[in-house]
Amino acid sequence: MQDVRILVLSGSVRSGSYNTQLAGLVAKYAALADAQVTQISLADYPMPIYDGDTEKEKGAPETARKLKAVFQRHNGVFIASPEYNTAITPLLKNTLDWVSRLSDEGEPPAAAFRNRVFALGAASPGGLGGIRGLIGLRTILEVGLGALVIPDMGMVPNAASAFDEHGEPVNERTAKLLQAMVDRLIREVKLHG
Repeated sequence: MQDVRILVLSGSVRSGSYNTQLAGLVAKYAALADAQVTQISLADYPMPIYDGDTEKEKGAPETARKLKAVFQRHNGVFIASPEYNTAITPLLKNTLDWVSRLSDEGEPPAAAFRNRVFALGAASPGGLGGIRGLIGLRTILEVGLGALVIPDMGMVPNAASAFDEHGEPVNERTAKLLQAMVDRLIREVKLHG
């Protein structure tokens, strides 16, 4: 049986972020399913705003290279993505842009996004659960970067009251949908990762 190594990250570094809370919950569900899980914070990978001139003059930041290597050590990735004005966060977009620029000799373009399976989720204070931002993120990953993204998405609406004191969903349906997404991610990693 293939080792399932899941990378979990949030597109937010805000203190008390609902999406970081969601990422922690998905990490827990994946670990309980016997996956090897690594949860990171993008705060540990600061990068300047992507600019082609900066890349030409200075190259990619070392943090982008380190993050690419982290992606490539995993065969599954879960991204919890906040929704800002119906889109993904500037932090997450900038991170994806920098990491996508890195391909070593013999690797395909956007190498960090190939040969691994992605799952997406969002926790939002609104009633739509971040779906509008996830549609944009899916487009970036699938169309822009050639990633394999599973169709299941873990959406947590009304996030301010969606988690109990232990970080578990208070809504049983939300918990079942998140668990089903994690199970699908693990199955797809075993098939494709």
